[in-house]
Amino acid sequence: MEHTEIHWQKSSHSSGGDEGQCIEIATEGDTVLLRESDTPGTVVTTTPEKLRAFLLGIKAGEFDHFTEAPPEG
Repeated sequence: MEHTEIHWQKSSHSSGGDEGQCIEIATEGDTVLLRESDTPGTVVTTTPEKLRAFLLGIKAGEFDHFTEAPPEG
């Protein structure tokens, strides 16, 4: 099996440097790789189709309830 170097990409909105936390993305064959910049050893894999569905869900607000503060009580 031929070894190829993975080229990780950060968002242009990333603060840059090592102190900023951001998601990095790369591809390896037909697989999409995702990792957090502060824990580069942990990599999540998915397919382009599943990533697209997830991003469309984010844009549509399907996950907004996860960012809401819990009710006080």
